[in-house]
Amino acid sequence: MREEVDFDESGSLASDRRLQMVESGERRNKRIRRFKILVIGIWMAFAGVLLCLTVYQIRKKIPSRIYFTAGEKQKIDFGIPATGELKTAAEVGKSNIPAGAVTIDLSTPVEVRTAEAKQYDMSVLLFGMIPIKKVDVCVIERTKLVPMGIPVGLYMQSRGVLIVGSGAFEGEDGKQVSPSQNLLKSGDFILKINGKSVSSKEEVIGEIEQSEGRTICFWIKRDGTEKEVSVIPRKNIHGKYKAGIWVRDNFQGVGTLTYVDGEGNFGAVGHGIADSDTGRIVDVSGGSLYPTEIVRVEKGKQGSPGEMTGRISYQQSMILGGITENSVYGVYGKYNDQLIACAANDPLPIGLKQEIECGPAEILCSVEKEPALYEVEITAIHPENDHINRGIELRVTDEKLLQKTGGIIQGMSGSPIIQNGKLIGAVTHVLISDPEKGYGIFIENMLENHRD
Repeated sequence: MREEVDFDESGSLASDRRLQMVESGERRNKRIRRFKILVIGIWMAFAGVLLCLTVYQIRKKIPSRIYFTAGEKQKIDFGIPATGELKTAAEVGKSNIPAGAVTIDLSTPVEVRTAEAKQYDMSVLLFGMIPIKKVDVCVIERTKLVPMGIPVGLYMQSRGVLIVGSGAFEGEDGKQVSPSQNLLKSGDFILKINGKSVSSKEEVIGEIEQSEGRTICFWIKRDGTEKEVSVIPRKNIHGKYKAGIWVRDNFQGVGTLTYVDGEGNFGAVGHGIADSDTGRIVDVSGGSLYPTEIVRVEKGKQGSPGEMTGRISYQQSMILGGITENSVYGVYGKYNDQLIACAANDPLPIGLKQEIECGPAEILCSVEKEPALYEVEITAIHPENDHINRGIELRVTDEKLLQKTGGIIQGMSGSPIIQNGKLIGAVTHVLISDPEKGYGIFIENMLENHRD
């Protein structure tokens, strides 16, 4: 027997159905709202990433320092959606701009003329609103330099004694000991031992051997910071006290002299001379420049850079000048009369980054007895490059040089790059995968050493 139950329109079953429909609608609306929030969040995240990438790309296009020559019109063309605001008076194009904030549209080519050597500060604003970078704008006189392109021998004495390695040795009991482990490391420069300045590896070795096992206080320079480190030397199997470090105090090499100026200064190599074991640029206390005769040229090939081998005349009477600094920009110092007698070229004006063009240029180098000009092509210019030794990309096109060297080889670093009658930079690196190609540093970067 089946029992039927009827409900009217106001019955509880109808009410339950309506309640279920309402709840289902609310859940659907919540899902829609969550989906909208998710979509908005994704778009906001995408917009944030896009903005960050835009800022990053624009920052890369703008050098941290821009040079102009006083009294000359020069064009800058960054092609970015940004404006630059100068904090001091300048003359943009043909208009005289009053003192105060000067706004420059960096999305189009701008012609700039400044009246006197001076320094300005420029704030770069994305879309005219968002500050993204500070730029030093330096106005300098048009310098003239004598391009050299001759090979030179470099002898440098480090400021302090360089630790090229540390490790264990056999102690007097036959067991391995390592007194300097986790205390001293490769790349450290020892400046003092127990308060006494040291400048040679013999001094360091002597202080350690005479310690009689007492704690030694090393005053070192590590990554630009000076600190004190204490080490207790141990006897080796021969009964001598050792700290378990290997040290070096002088450095030699062959490079190319880039230029001399009219004030007794020279610049060479176009990059810092680094220790072969640690890769650190050597902080020098002094050194000398010597004449060098190229005796062998090893041709470069893919995967193997070539090399110039020189015979260096290390006699005191042959010194060409004194080395005063070894920096990321190159090797610098003061020349003497013997060096200036080797200057066979006329002075050339320097060419700034914005004046360089992709296309034909020349390098001056000595792969034979005398320096000669060889044809190259500038293939790319990177005025913003953080790797300042790679601002210019070039390719050797001179058949004679290609036959002799295969392109750019070790020892050519510092060879002047000349374009349109101006000295624009110096060769710095070869591309290992293709020795016909290489890099150069802008001459204005090399000259920063003299200005700073």
